[in-house]
Amino acid sequence: MFIRYLRRELSGRRKQTAIIAAAMALAIALVIIVNALSAGVRDAQSSALESVYGLGTDITVTSTPTAPTAGRAPGGARFEFDGDAGSTGNDGTQEVSQSLLSTARGSATFDSDAVKTISSTEGVAAASGVLSLTNSTFDGELPQRSAMGDNAQAPGASGVAPPEGGGMGGGGQFDVNSFTVMGVDSAADAIGPLTTATLQDGRLLTADDAGKNNVVLDAAYATTEELKLADKLDIGGTKFTVVGIVAGSGADAESASNTYIPLDVAQKLSDSADKISTVYVQAASASAIAAVKSDLQTALPDNAVNTQEDLASTVSGSLSTASGLVSSLGTWLSIAVLAVAFLLAILLTLSGVSRRTREFGTLKAIGWRNSSIVRQVAGESVVQSVLGGILGVIVGLVGIVIINVFSPTLTAAAATTGAGGPGGMGGPGGMPGAATAVTSAASNAVNVVLNLPITPTVIILAVAISIAGGLLAGVLGGWRAARLRPAEALRSVA
Repeated sequence: MFIRYLRRELSGRRKQTAIIAAAMALAIALVIIVNALSAGVRDAQSSALESVYGLGTDITVTSTPTAPTAGRAPGGARFEFDGDAGSTGNDGTQEVSQSLLSTARGSATFDSDAVKTISSTEGVAAASGVLSLTNSTFDGELPQRSAMGDNAQAPGASGVAPPEGGGMGGGGQFDVNSFTVMGVDSAADAIGPLTTATLQDGRLLTADDAGKNNVVLDAAYATTEELKLADKLDIGGTKFTVVGIVAGSGADAESASNTYIPLDVAQKLSDSADKISTVYVQAASASAIAAVKSDLQTALPDNAVNTQEDLASTVSGSLSTASGLVSSLGTWLSIAVLAVAFLLAILLTLSGVSRRTREFGTLKAIGWRNSSIVRQVAGESVVQSVLGGILGVIVGLVGIVIINVFSPTLTAAAATTGAGGPGGMGGPGGMPGAATAVTSAASNAVNVVLNLPITPTVIILAVAISIAGGLLAGVLGGWRAARLRPAEALRSVA
């Protein structure tokens, strides 16, 4: 009886059913797409962060950058040459070449013992320390001393920079080249900046490379400098052998650094013995991240401890814009549309009850109870909303598929310490006129393909929302219909 009467009433009110179903379908489809976009953006952010910090990095530990030492002139590396440096040409000019390996400007180091402290913290599955450096090479000709003056100093010595134009008073010429160097724990292969890098040629660093002058190059840097396996690269005045070439995880992306060398070698050449600049931490489980962060902040009060959620705020570019739109505009828009759909369902149901006054009066006159009236109206409303929910799921899935087919690419840049920032060799305060070739990890751009996942939980939740909306409209409409008295209902339409 209930099913037959329900089917007859719905078929007799097709227009109302279509309007309610369409409104609910639009709301449900929007909820599904916005949730899929949100999940896709989160995955894209994780991918961008992994390209810099490495796969599985849940937390990073760094040291707050210190202010420049008092009395030190602004700028990057400072070169000092004595009278015996280099060789003297026929024209009296002095040919010199010198490399300096130093911590990147704006970064700070701390004791490597922190890695042991972090590894022993409850909830930590793995920890790996790295040392971020900048290699600056001065290569060129200095004019003979008479042209400079007996008391003149070499460029960069004691904070003295050469004049504009790249030359000295006697016609000296020079170039300054900089690139980023990262000292990595070659024995820690579970976590770190190389865990997401794709090996293109050769091999990665292993525990056997400790203490050896071997280097792994970023593919983009190797191409620019025309370097290949077994070639030699000067780092900090020491010749390194290229043993591997890697590429970043994103499309056309660079990895976190131009070059990678064993951590102990990097510490020795840069006079940063037992120092590191960052520790990458992997938690034993996602639920343990918050507790691990709290414990690390207590154990290392002078260090900055950041989770993936904290690091996500450093991601800039079109990915950051998309994240902002989804989290603000998209979420509020879906809530607004859902509220409108619910309100429309309620109003149409109440309007339908008003037009069916005589019908409900007759039903009550022949013995229908109030609960039967409410159940009938609620049943009709729920069916209408369920139809809308099913249609909304279909539309939402089609929208997700269309977006995935087009595969929009977003650009992300994860802010890290780099070599070409202000005051560095290639920035303000550096050597004017120098021919610099600076690659900065601070603006390490990553192209991330946005892929929207299909989450069954969201689909089930969307259908549940549509049922809840129909039930709410039906209960309100049924309550109003149940309040009618048979005699008054029949008299009002007599």
